[in-house]
Amino acid sequence: MDAKVTWHESLHFTGTANEAPPITLDGNPPVDGQKRGMSPMQLLAISLAGCTAMDVISILQKMRQDVTGFEVAFHGERSTEHPKVFTDIAIEYIVHGRNLEQDKIEKAIELSIERYCSVQAMLRQAATIQHTYRIVAATPNL
Repeated sequence: MDAKVTWHESLHFTGTANEAPPITLDGNPPVDGQKRGMSPMQLLAISLAGCTAMDVISILQKMRQDVTGFEVAFHGERSTEHPKVFTDIAIEYIVHGRNLEQDKIEKAIELSIERYCSVQAMLRQAATIQHTYRIVAATPNL
């Protein structure tokens, strides 16, 4: 993979990687940013949530689970000293659907954590990552 960031002004950059659409990065005030885009740490949080989300939804679809909605929530605590790395991370999987099987959801999450999610494999070298899930039964159509 190849990636680069191109500076515009202040802390405003555009990031590109291979053939993906560009993204905007910026810092937050008062550190010379204007919130025109996400910060690198926000992108890291989304990278972890997105990586495991893609794994889990793909596995659940292969398991023929009737998922009608799916979210992965990230909460990260950062150190107070520089570099302000994530020290503790909580990931919550929220699975909406019909007739969902708890054991299959647990298995899909476990496979993502232990085998497939490369972002998670990297971050667990530096931070404690806790995982929870919630199953929300879909309301039948009236």
